[in-house]
Amino acid sequence: MNPKETAKSYDELASHWNGADFNRKNGIEQHHRALRFTKNRFRVIDIGGGSSGRIIELLIEEGFEVEGLDISPKMIEFAKARHPKQKLHLADFCDWDFPKKYDFISAWDSACHAPLDRQESLLANLCNGLNAEGVLIITRGGLDQPDERSNPCLVQPLHHATLGIPKLLQVIDRSGCICRHLEYDQYPELHIYLIIQKTEGTGVGA
Repeated sequence: MNPKETAKSYDELASHWNGADFNRKNGIEQHHRALRFTKNRFRVIDIGGGSSGRIIELLIEEGFEVEGLDISPKMIEFAKARHPKQKLHLADFCDWDFPKKYDFISAWDSACHAPLDRQESLLANLCNGLNAEGVLIITRGGLDQPDERSNPCLVQPLHHATLGIPKLLQVIDRSGCICRHLEYDQYPELHIYLIIQKTEGTGVGA
């Protein structure tokens, strides 16, 4: 799927994540774990946070200056209704140049939708968007080898891709970061999340 097709699918799905039936605890415990690794708490961005606003709310409560980014206009519309004071970017994260460095970046169940041939550059870009000692939390398919496939959600087409764990760790290392935590949090589903930290002295504040 190309970015326009992904945006169209998420426009159709936006009300699901914005609805009362959506599990707003999804990913929150994992974010609390990641936040324990943070040394500085100033700038943060939620990549592909969608319409629920739950991660933005958590980060506001934690005292960060919070921004958000999503490829779906409808997701952004719902997010702005919930958080009108936050800066929200409508953009394709595959082509997005970070305007500044961040102390915390969340890419929960979002960056996995990028095509396989963009996964390596996307992960490197997310790592490079961190300040020194900044933290990235990101989800992936927990496979040993690169893979991509279609996994529809509520009949809407969605694309998922992963580099595979060995390649993920190689890219993290080359980007001047360390993997602090890797967990199959929904096992036996092959869903993993990683907590990644920028090595001290490698980030430059904007």
